Amino acid sequence: MRFSLHDPRDAANDRFILSKGHAAPILYAAWAETGLFPVEDLLNLRKIDSDLEGHPTPRLNFVDVATGSLGQGLSIAAGMAYVGKYFDKAPYRVYCVIGDGESAEGSVWEALSFASNNKLDNLVAVFDINRLGQSEATPFGHNMTIYQSRIEAFGFHTIVVNGHDCEALLNAFEEAKTIKDKPTAVIAQTFKGHGFPDITDKVYWHGKALGDKSESVINHLQSKIVSSKNELKALLPEVKVPPVDLSVRLSEPPNYSKGQKIATREAYGIALVKLGKTCDRLISMDGDTKNSTFAETFKKSFPDRYIECYIAEQNLVGVAIGAGCRNRTIPFVSTFASFFTRTFDQLRMGAISQANIKCVGSHCGVSIGEDGPSQMALEDLAMFRSIPNAIVFYPTDAVSMERAAELAAQYKGIAFIRTSRPATSILYDNNESFAIGKAKIIKKSSSDKVLLIGACVTLFECLKASEILENQHNINARIIDPFSIKPIDSETILANAIEVGGRIVTVEDHYPEGGIGEAVAGCLSEQPNIRIKKLAIQEIPRSGPPSVLMEKYGIDASSIVRSVLALLNN
Repeated sequence: MRFSLHDPRDAANDRFILSKGHAAPILYAAWAETGLFPVEDLLNLRKIDSDLEGHPTPRLNFVDVATGSLGQGLSIAAGMAYVGKYFDKAPYRVYCVIGDGESAEGSVWEALSFASNNKLDNLVAVFDINRLGQSEATPFGHNMTIYQSRIEAFGFHTIVVNGHDCEALLNAFEEAKTIKDKPTAVIAQTFKGHGFPDITDKVYWHGKALGDKSESVINHLQSKIVSSKNELKALLPEVKVPPVDLSVRLSEPPNYSKGQKIATREAYGIALVKLGKTCDRLISMDGDTKNSTFAETFKKSFPDRYIECYIAEQNLVGVAIGAGCRNRTIPFVSTFASFFTRTFDQLRMGAISQANIKCVGSHCGVSIGEDGPSQMALEDLAMFRSIPNAIVFYPTDAVSMERAAELAAQYKGIAFIRTSRPATSILYDNNESFAIGKAKIIKKSSSDKVLLIGACVTLFECLKASEILENQHNINARIIDPFSIKPIDSETILANAIEVGGRIVTVEDHYPEGGIGEAVAGCLSEQPNIRIKKLAIQEIPRSGPPSVLMEKYGIDASSIVRSVLALLNN
């Protein structure tokens, strides 16, 4: 590998990902041998005040991403390699070590397919075939032919080697540099516990201390050590890779007319193009839903900055995490919000990795209509709200959607924007300002008796309900659009709740767990004299027209009116 020891995250450096993160001690030892930090620090492994943790994390300056939840490293490596080949156009190479046990994960094969489809000849996947998993032997053991034939079938150039032969490994890495338009897989046959007497190639030694075998093993290893005064010297990168400018904003403000109807998912495509005009490192990727998420709008304007990942959502998010590493791009990832649920582990690990990705999920809730519950995202807010340091937006109209995209692009970290299928009326002025953690008061009077909180489709139901309450029951209702679901605007919600006597009705096209209602309840949990009625989807829904479904599941205007009357009568 080529790297600068003085700056392990230099953009010109080769990249290394230890996908089998449980092998962290050897990674730490290798970097210590280069002189990056004192060898004595290795004795602090896994201690509370040491960054040498049980699995690698970016708390260490030589680690780009957290690993240890298996099957994810190759997707991230592929994202790095894609940026290196097509955006940086730089000679740095990307290496990823994958265990044979983790190669049972489908995401590994998604990544293999992506890498070969995109001709990532700067990527080297090293498969460590040691025959043993955590609790028993792997399905194919040391059958190297099966591994080679399968990986070749996915379009890789393959090299089978003895993984304990350093010269053979070095030769394989040199051969990989000569291969064009294909990624390379070095398939290394190894033995778990190699060189440890009575332990080599034995089951039940995964992650175990040596115990009473410590002395004999240490004595044996010491007898094999050949003293050398030769120091490991890093090969410096061949060329410098300049930093990139990730400053970004909308190229022009929103341009809509009050009352005009447009779906927030369509406004997403418009916003992405505007952002792309001000930042040439803003990229878009999708999982074969671009004609529904409107990522295709970006693709038409910037075809070279759009990455199609097909129906492989775990790889989609992994590639995005890799593409965003070392501040090389701002990746926007789109698909149906319901399909992000299968990427939760990638997102969870992304948070540990300090990833900078923007997720945009469309087709939320029962308001998508006849497609039915498999397509209806009803858990997405709960999922993204649970991710540390992530921010969550739920824009109501096209104006707020454009501003949400701008805020997400400027935020360093994971952001989620929930977009909707139905067209909604333009509610805000084009010059309306928005901020992370700030809500909008939509309707207010001094005689309000209840606070209604809804977003997008349910906000408009709140507006309908307020008219019915005012005209038929002489009850004034205040309405808040939360916009930012995480962080939620506790201050605005509390102040307005107190002004209306502590009565709140939340309405959401989402299951009750983890959505808007629970976000509001959470921020007011320590406040006295607050009553909250949460309207949400309480059961697995059916197919049907959006308006019928919203009525059936109790999130339409008539349901809101009944809830307000009941709240006031109590």
